[in-house]
Amino acid sequence: MTTETNATTTAPAADRTDAERELLARVPTGLLVDGAWQPSADGRTFAVVDPATGETLLDIADATAEDGVRALDAAEAAKTGWATTPPRHRAELLRRAFDLLQERREDFALLMTLEMGKPLAEARGEVAYGGEFLRWFSEEAVRIGGSYGTNPEGTGRATVSHKPVGPAFLITPWNFPLAMATRKIAPALAAGCTVVVKPAELTPLTTLLFVDLLREVGLPAGVVNVVPTTRAADVSAPVIADPRLRKLSFTGSTPVGRTLLAQAAQNVLRTSMELGGNAPFLVFADADLDLAVEGALAAKFRNTGQACTAANRFLVHEDIVDEFTRRVTARVEAMRVGRGTEDDVAIGPLIDDRAVDKAHRLVTDALDRGATLRTGGHPVDGPGTFYAPTVLTDVQPGSDLLRDEIFGPVLAIRTFRTEDEAVAAANDTEYGLVGYAFTEDPARGQRLMERLETGMLGLNTGVVSNASAPFGGVKQSGLGREGGGEGIAEYLETMYTLTPDPFRSTTTEGAAR
Repeated sequence: MTTETNATTTAPAADRTDAERELLARVPTGLLVDGAWQPSADGRTFAVVDPATGETLLDIADATAEDGVRALDAAEAAKTGWATTPPRHRAELLRRAFDLLQERREDFALLMTLEMGKPLAEARGEVAYGGEFLRWFSEEAVRIGGSYGTNPEGTGRATVSHKPVGPAFLITPWNFPLAMATRKIAPALAAGCTVVVKPAELTPLTTLLFVDLLREVGLPAGVVNVVPTTRAADVSAPVIADPRLRKLSFTGSTPVGRTLLAQAAQNVLRTSMELGGNAPFLVFADADLDLAVEGALAAKFRNTGQACTAANRFLVHEDIVDEFTRRVTARVEAMRVGRGTEDDVAIGPLIDDRAVDKAHRLVTDALDRGATLRTGGHPVDGPGTFYAPTVLTDVQPGSDLLRDEIFGPVLAIRTFRTEDEAVAAANDTEYGLVGYAFTEDPARGQRLMERLETGMLGLNTGVVSNASAPFGGVKQSGLGREGGGEGIAEYLETMYTLTPDPFRSTTTEGAAR
């Protein structure tokens, strides 16, 4: 290894701890269809790999297109029973799932670290965050309301009611294996929808263990079905094309999202699309630098930079850029790189070799265009897929990393002079998921809320995600929202019913009066 960042160690299968072996032995390895674990239709399996070591964790069933349709069959068969289940019962089931998840938080945290690589402390944080969707939507399940009132003309009564949209297909990403599953499954179940879940090929184990927990707390067969696969397009296409499906929710890249939207348009499906990001991080001259540095580290390096909410473009006022850079670089140089199960590790592996190659390509392009390397800037030698945490300054316009989502531990800084210049640079992207801004000027903060083209804004904070808040973006970052009251609305159809004025006789005007 050729960096001052501490080297990683590896843990081949033979060296796994007893806790790791015991946990992996309890993870289901089949497809969940109609309440039963079963092999794929053609018997194929695929390996789930620990990115910190390159070692196989488990081989699991590899779903076929036929399996996807069978899962939708089960969701359709369970649809009416679940939709008519009392909201209180749905709520209590979700709350039991929340409670049991908290009891087993260490299992889920360790499993996420094994299959995704994030440091164990961050994995524990994800258990807490992911669990909140279960608790929040357990409370929302009993608050699905409506309205009743006289129409403006006084000729009738207008009733607005809500009902489950129907079977939903949920496609989750690899970077937050638990939270992205609970963020989709919990509102769907709360609303009364049955679902088919396709977890990411790279990190399906956490989802498999979680849905087994749902079975344990009493979820009826067919309400949740899970089809992990390496043949995503083959499995997804017939499910999306089936007229029985009424809802599609996807978290992932914008190009894949566009393809899925085109497929969903054929049956006019309800869609929720949480797509790519290119988050700006603005630091104004009047910012609290201590707060800004902490916010920068959280917004950039959480999850090893592998988050759609990760800050991608750091725009720092020219009067404070030197001090900001000095402080950030010192903190980044002190970050320990390693397997997430080790003590004091801040940076885990990237998910695979392609992620390492992409990060290095973006860094190399920026350097070739005139950027200055402050620390890092290279893959880490040895087993696993690690990239050294990196700080770049003097990043020039036109650099690829200002346009492409980095999805790695690379902090890239450029400067600005005026607020208008900062806003223009922040909005100079096709994406609009989240932005961050640090300023002590309340009026400027208000202006940024109105001027920045993003679905979310962290004002003087580097973390925005919360189960009670609507998560989602604008422009090429997607459609719809997850979390908050808006999150359950995504799984509900709205119905308006007009009835005649009950005080007017249908045969004799005014007889009822």
